[in-house]
This record gives sequence, structure tokens and C-alpha cells, in this order.
Amino acid sequence: MGREQWKKIWVGSAGNMVEWFDWFVYATFAVYFADAFFPEGNETANLMNTMGIFAVGFFMRPVGGWLLGRIGDRRGRKAALTLTVTLMSASAVLIAIAPTYDVAGYGGVAVLMVARLLQGLSVGGEYAASATYLTEASAPEKRGFASSFQYVSMTAGQLVGLGLQILLQRNMSDAALHSWGWRIPFVVGALGAGIVFYLRRSMLETEVYAESGAAEQQDRGTLKVLWQHRREAFLVMALTMGGTVAYYTYTTYLTKFLSKSAGMEKSTASLVSFCALFVFMCVQPLAGMLSDRIGRRPLLITFAVGSTFLTVPIMTMLKHADTFWPALGLALLALLVITGYTSINACVKAELFPTGIRALGVGLSYAVANALFGGTAEYVALWFKNAGIESGFYWYVAGCAAVSLVVYLTMRETRDIDLNRVAAVRAGQKASPSGATSVTPAS
Repeated sequence: MGREQWKKIWVGSAGNMVEWFDWFVYATFAVYFADAFFPEGNETANLMNTMGIFAVGFFMRPVGGWLLGRIGDRRGRKAALTLTVTLMSASAVLIAIAPTYDVAGYGGVAVLMVARLLQGLSVGGEYAASATYLTEASAPEKRGFASSFQYVSMTAGQLVGLGLQILLQRNMSDAALHSWGWRIPFVVGALGAGIVFYLRRSMLETEVYAESGAAEQQDRGTLKVLWQHRREAFLVMALTMGGTVAYYTYTTYLTKFLSKSAGMEKSTASLVSFCALFVFMCVQPLAGMLSDRIGRRPLLITFAVGSTFLTVPIMTMLKHADTFWPALGLALLALLVITGYTSINACVKAELFPTGIRALGVGLSYAVANALFGGTAEYVALWFKNAGIESGFYWYVAGCAAVSLVVYLTMRETRDIDLNRVAAVRAGQKASPSGATSVTPAS
């Protein structure tokens, strides 16, 4: 992998890290500001209301997937990536200055809602643009490795958020964190987004997009063309279902689950999440490289089998793991299983679509599935908890993984597909029915 390709991956990943830092700190700091925007009452109910707003942000992601995916296909990946980080910076500022219930009544909730809608719009487009950019920016035999940096950067953003939370927990009183300390990470996120905006303005467009002829196609990035690839779009939604539910269960929800259900101290729960996520981040490129050698389907199937059969026992044991080491071991096991999905899902989805519709195809399809399943995961978990049947959520996560397992078993391998359909057709290669181009399988 050459120096220019590494530069593209670095700039794309740095922006993705800031995007997901801003997205995740809302979830990780929710335990501190949930009571600030609602009247005093049931603590679990207030947290549910706050996470309900978190879920609303997910329902803007399909709009972001459509709008910014369209921009990515019509004006280039760089244009879409620059716009996403601008929107994220604005939303972080709004949350940082949002007035509390005591100051403005439900006016603070309105500000919080607007900010989450902007974040949803931004992240919906960020996933599509970064998945497409990282996949296209790499050599064909390195796509799994390169695209794994999407979840490396996503996890790095969450680690920075958790690290900041641990730092604030150890240096501020609990009362101060509930009063005003929770605003600090959103200020940090806004500043980070400003830096990344500067970096992305000078980033290079991918050669696949620049040389494919997609920029000259009049109907590129349209729903009309996406409809011609509806099979691939539905495939993306189905293969996303199990992965996104499992990912949010063991990342953003884990800290709250350990503190609220297992009875662990908040600071200890945050440390468990931090350590588990650090290992998880480090293994992503290794799994990506493995997929470049053996294909994508074996990793996806491994994830789905593991999540289907291990989720219930892992979550059951986690509920009784009220000390650091048992909780860390169980969290690591769960995250290593999920790596089969996270490390390669970006390139798998990008490999299903031709260049002129790739960003929209990936973005809109993924965002719809993420809104339905990923964005609601924590709310569903808290609903089961509030209803007194918390174990029902464990079976829900396992069931979603089982549905995706059926998809993985029946889908085709995507590792050896040529990303640049136009260039391939001009070279005399045979186009597959999906609109991507078939090439001779690698040995």
C-alpha cells in the first residue's frame, strides 16, 4: 500500500473518528445529563427519554444516507466527507450550550432534539462516504484491510470519549459532572471537527471515482438507479441487522448495563468498556487482512453463529459480573465475535454496488437498517428492563443475529469483485447481473 493510499486512509479515518466521538459521547455521558433536561422523577424513565432522543437521531440517518450519498456519487467522496464533519461540528456546539430544564423547561429538550437530528443527518452520510472512500482508496487485494479502519476510527472515537469520561470521573465530583461537566466532551468534539474540516478540504479524491466515468453519468446517485440495484440494497439491510444490534449492545450500552443492571461502579464500568474496546480496535485490521485471504463470508458467518448462540449466556453472566476482570473477559469475548462483522462490513457493502451509485446504495440501505435496529437497541434494552423482563433483550439480540446468519449463508462472495465497473467493461470483462463486474477469483 503506497504512501498516497495511506494518506487517504488516514484523513478519512481521522474525520470518522471525530464524527463518532461526537455521536457516542451522547450515549456515554447520558447517565450524567439525563436528569438535566427532564423534571425530577424516575431515573430509568429519564434515561429512557434521553435515549429515545438518541434513537430519533438514528431516524435521520436514512435522510443523511440519501442526501449525502447522492452528493458523494454526484460531486465526489471528498465533497460528502467535508459536509458531514461540518454538520457534526454544529450539532456538538448545540448540545454543549443546550439549556437545562430548570433554565428553559422543555426548551432544552428541543435544542437537544435539533442537535441529534443534525448528528443523524451527518452520521448517516458519514458512514456511506467513509465506507466508500476507504474501500476505493485501497488496492483491490487490500480492501478488507483498508476498510477495517472505518471501525478502527469509530472505536478510537469512542475510546477517546470513554477516556475523557474516565478522566473527568477521577478529577471532578459526581455533582459537578451532573451539573456542567457533561458539556466538556461536546466542546472537545466541536473543536476536533473544526480541525478535521481543515484536513478534509485538502484530501484527495479516490482514483476509482475519478477514473470510472461515474462523474459524467447524468443519473448517478439517484433513487431511480438505486432501484435497479434494489436486491443489493435489501441485502445490505439484512446483513446489517444482526451486526448493528450486537455492536451497539456491547459498545454504547455496555457501560450503562454494567452500572445499572450488574451494580458496578460507573467508573469501573467505563474502564471495562475502555479496555475491551481498545483490544477490539486493535484486532480490526487483522480480521480485515484475513478476509483478503479467505473471503468475506467466512468471517460474517462466524460472527452470526457466535452471536446467535453466545449472546444469551454472555449477557446473563455479564449481569452478575460486578467486578472488573470477569466483566472484561466477557466483554472481550463478545467483541471478538462481533469483529467478524465490523472489520469487513464496509467493504462488503461497497463491493455490492457500481461506482455511480455506491455511496447512495451503501448509505441509504445501511442507514435504514441502522435506524430500525441499531438506533433502537438501547431503547429496546431499557424497555425490557423497565418491564421487568430484561433477559428478553438478550433473546432479541440473538434473534437478529440469526436472521443475518441466513443472509450470510446465501449471499455471494464479494472479495474478488472489480469496483470500477466502467473501466472493467471497457477492458472487455463480463458484467455480473448485480451491476458490479466479475473477475477471475484470486487463488
